[in-house]
Amino acid sequence: MISEYQARCQARVDAALDALFVAPRPELTRIYQAMRYSVVNGGKRVRPLLAYAACEALGGDIARADGAACAVELIHAYSLVHDDLPAMDDDDLRRGQPTTHIAFDEACAILAGDGLQALAFEVLGDAVRNPQDVDTRLAMVTALARAAGSAGMVGGQAIDLESVGRKIDQAALENMHRHKTGALIEASVRLGALASGNADTTRLDALSHYAKAIGLAFQVQDDILDVESDTATLGKTQGKDEANDKPTYPALLGLDAAKAYALGLRDQALAALEGFDANAEPLRQLARYIVERRS
Repeated sequence: MISEYQARCQARVDAALDALFVAPRPELTRIYQAMRYSVVNGGKRVRPLLAYAACEALGGDIARADGAACAVELIHAYSLVHDDLPAMDDDDLRRGQPTTHIAFDEACAILAGDGLQALAFEVLGDAVRNPQDVDTRLAMVTALARAAGSAGMVGGQAIDLESVGRKIDQAALENMHRHKTGALIEASVRLGALASGNADTTRLDALSHYAKAIGLAFQVQDDILDVESDTATLGKTQGKDEANDKPTYPALLGLDAAKAYALGLRDQALAALEGFDANAEPLRQLARYIVERRS
């Protein structure tokens, strides 16, 4: 069951993440508190789950993916802190709690996000937390930097901000989301696969096709939930995309067509795993979960 796998992986990555937020000096206590608050206050941990599942899909020991799992969640958390800022999406609620700039202050939130981003790369480069050979650690750092930067997540956020109030077509919407949401999901799968020590070009390509499909499916489902769910269930303000006049899949395609599209993307992801054995079952379950989740 995906719920059992999710609980096991969440407990594992949460313990590893919590150990990162010990202030080395008293004067740094507040910034470490803000960083910790931004990470350990809930969340589905989809990206760490994907890293662990990709490692297992290639026959790797899940413990070897702890560094990858922490790194992708730290990048995700930093992106949420910055996305919620008044200059970006101006959100007051995240994971059912006040956003970091509300719980602390705006300057502290900016610094907390910066700190989380830097910490992600520190974790990947640390041979103790990420016990891979030097070449693999370098490949992981490079992949995450590309996914998080202007060619990936940051670029997607820039496109998103420029798209507010504009009418864009499906190709443009997908381009935005393949950068903003999909790039880090793809990196999560790739880093987990590299952590296995068993990654080859053929299977990495198949996992890339899987990740591209679920990365887009994740965003389509997010857009659907922004229409169908409620604030208490989502843990963030429901209907914010419509209120901010942002382009979404339900607005562009219609709600029923958006749901059908999400299911089609799920099927593409499952097809990409046809050459994998039972070790890839968690990845298959995660593909189904992404389009069935209600928050």
